[in-house]
Amino acid sequence: MTAPRLRLGVNIDHIATVRNARGGTLPDPVRGAVLAIEAGADGITAHLREDRRHIRDEDIRRLMASISKPLNFEMAATEDMVAIALATQPHAACLVPEKRMERTTEGGLDVIGGHDHIRDATVRLTAAGIRVSLFIEPSIAALEAAKSIGAPVVELHTGAWCEAVAVGSGTAPREFERIRRAAEQAARLGIECHAGHGLDYATARIIAALPQVVELNIGHFLMGEALFVGLPDAIATMRAAMDAGRAGA
Repeated sequence: MTAPRLRLGVNIDHIATVRNARGGTLPDPVRGAVLAIEAGADGITAHLREDRRHIRDEDIRRLMASISKPLNFEMAATEDMVAIALATQPHAACLVPEKRMERTTEGGLDVIGGHDHIRDATVRLTAAGIRVSLFIEPSIAALEAAKSIGAPVVELHTGAWCEAVAVGSGTAPREFERIRRAAEQAARLGIECHAGHGLDYATARIIAALPQVVELNIGHFLMGEALFVGLPDAIATMRAAMDAGRAGA
């Protein structure tokens, strides 16, 4: 198949993490979002957690008023978060799991066990014109459940593969094969396929070769690189890695 241009969504959560470590208003995640777009990001991702550990409600309001690219609003499928999304009207809402004590999102949504609850949130958000994606494990069963729920988009959780690559584990090829097969199944089901979690320059270049994947969402790695080279350079290098992977270079 002919691969479409691979989009880059930049997650700005950890700019807010640094701000909140000291309190006050700096560094400003909204400024980071604007800079990311200027540097080539195709969209901005922000996760408004129930505990507000990084992004805050006011950040979401300011992002909606300030950025020129789509906002991907990561959220738990709770009544409170659905109400905020309906009031805010972001371009997209990515439903993710949350555990109060986790350091970051651990694993994909339980789209099988939580099928009806997630479907209800998906129906309500879709009716309001918000494009829903589900953050899921790269498994055929999860994709079948996502199709039944009615989500037009899935984001495949790449964390297990990226961790295996980082530590040199022999499970890395098997984990990548799971992602490859899931991306192919998404295409067969007519679901748009995104991917994210733990990606760096090298893994983004590898996954960019999968033609069914049309968007990568990357945050923590880019913010870490930005400490050393600046956000525009980090995004430019990521964009180059993605483009090279897409071209098979």
